[in-house]
Amino acid sequence: MPPYAYDEHGRRVASPSKGALRERKILDEAEQQLVELGSEGMTVETIARAAGLTRGALYFYFRSKNDVLAALVQRVTAELQGAVASRQRALPGAPRDALRSAIDLTRDLWARHGAVMRAAVELAPSVPVIEQLWSATRDDTVRSVTELLGSTDSVGPDDRTAALVGALVGMTERTFYEASRAGTDLDDATEVVTTIWDRTFGL
Repeated sequence: MPPYAYDEHGRRVASPSKGALRERKILDEAEQQLVELGSEGMTVETIARAAGLTRGALYFYFRSKNDVLAALVQRVTAELQGAVASRQRALPGAPRDALRSAIDLTRDLWARHGAVMRAAVELAPSVPVIEQLWSATRDDTVRSVTELLGSTDSVGPDDRTAALVGALVGMTERTFYEASRAGTDLDDATEVVTTIWDRTFGL
């Protein structure tokens, strides 16, 4: 592989190192095992075997199965964190559209990485690093949505806004979690979540 590659805008970026590519393969295989086996069924041994590594070689990248799971959660939260703010920048002056777009983005992440996001919800109470990652993402979302809604005529600045947003962010997470766990249509969950947000804040 050449030392440089190009992004969609034609800008030169450094190609991933061999170590980074191997780490990505480990995480890709681990995510597939999470889908097929669940967090209880996968082990360091099964992850290493799927990635074409010895158990000892895997420990060069990750110290434990929980470290692998935390890295998977981090990979997803990197996409999720800042979603509202990025949508607001993409749709300036249209807070309702920005919020709907952020909900759609959240739906897409649950569709693509449902197993990882379910594991984050389930393991957060017992794995501190996952709890920290998931809580930081939730806090970032609450902060961004509160700022977004505070700029609208229908809501405006209000001490209760952050509390309402926090409750609705938790509701959104739980709705998508239950739909993903049950294998039901995420589009239906998206419609329910969007309707509740709209009616709560009169957007």
